Amino acid sequence: MGLTVKDLERVQAQLDGDYRIELVNGEIIVMSPSGYESDEVASEFSRQLGNWTKPRRLGRVTGSSAGFILPNSDARAPDVSFVQAAKLRRSPRSFAELAPDLMVEVKSPSDSLVGLRSKIDQFLQQGTQVGILIHPEQRWLEVRRSNQEPVVLKDGDVLTLPDLLPGWELQVSDLWPPVFDELPPSP
Repeated sequence: MGLTVKDLERVQAQLDGDYRIELVNGEIIVMSPSGYESDEVASEFSRQLGNWTKPRRLGRVTGSSAGFILPNSDARAPDVSFVQAAKLRRSPRSFAELAPDLMVEVKSPSDSLVGLRSKIDQFLQQGTQVGILIHPEQRWLEVRRSNQEPVVLKDGDVLTLPDLLPGWELQVSDLWPPVFDELPPSP
């Protein structure tokens, strides 16, 4: 018999350190913190999306600490997620018991592309409309939907999701961390 969300919560309470854990097919998966660059990219995606959706009251944008109990009872946490307001009128105190409409995974140095694509595909199978894989080192992102070929976007391209977020646009090049070659003078 596999483990449950209650078991996951008990393990979370006992863990020391900055670990994220997920429940996948009845097994607990422990993940180390991500790399700095990948977290900065995830934060930028979240900020850009949240700055557009919040004033329009379209839904909720969360980061990697927000967990979801999917219809198959797995407890997963994408790097960034969006849930339409109609599906989640109030924020739950614990896990959201649904699949987010949009989920994003950002590749860190310790992640495998195969593993990240598998995680995104699992979300799509559970009802997520759009999954996005971002590869900061190679400066591309991949938009994945059920029963469709992935679409790869690079610098110079614009990400749009008209089926989910009509009117929202994100320049792919805006995701990458800036380089501060010249610093402003100290105050």
